[in-house]
Amino acid sequence: MQDVITQIQSEHFTTALYELLDETFDNVHGYFLDEGTSMFETLATISAEEASVPVGDKCATLAAQVKHVAFYLDGLERDVRSGTFQPVDWGEIWRTTKAVNPSEWEELKTGLRDSYNRIKALIHDAPAWPSEREVGGAIAMIAHTAYHLGEIRQALCTLKS
Repeated sequence: MQDVITQIQSEHFTTALYELLDETFDNVHGYFLDEGTSMFETLATISAEEASVPVGDKCATLAAQVKHVAFYLDGLERDVRSGTFQPVDWGEIWRTTKAVNPSEWEELKTGLRDSYNRIKALIHDAPAWPSEREVGGAIAMIAHTAYHLGEIRQALCTLKS
């Protein structure tokens, strides 16, 4: 009996990826978040003072969480566009991002929005998914960001209680 190989159409994957990115960052569609809990909706409720508080004795600030997500997205976009995957110091942000003032907090949120927009442009510019590596990278991007969104939301519950 012949094996049947079923392939997902590239446009279906791309559309689903855009929807999941949109849910993660902007507009909940009901895939995995509750209404009003996307990244930018959550960040809009956090003051610079709250963003500056370490979440625990050995944890980073919420500002560092935001900067880390932008760093991840920027690195992904750079590496995919260049075709080279450069080693980076993942710990630098955790070691160096501490308290932020209101203007620095706004800059971090704007920087994250810019990083997110560059990722959407990257997907638009290269809509083909030639291998499991690219598909896996796209899925990992959603999972990584969702993980940090969960960290931020959990810390926020502690800060606001």
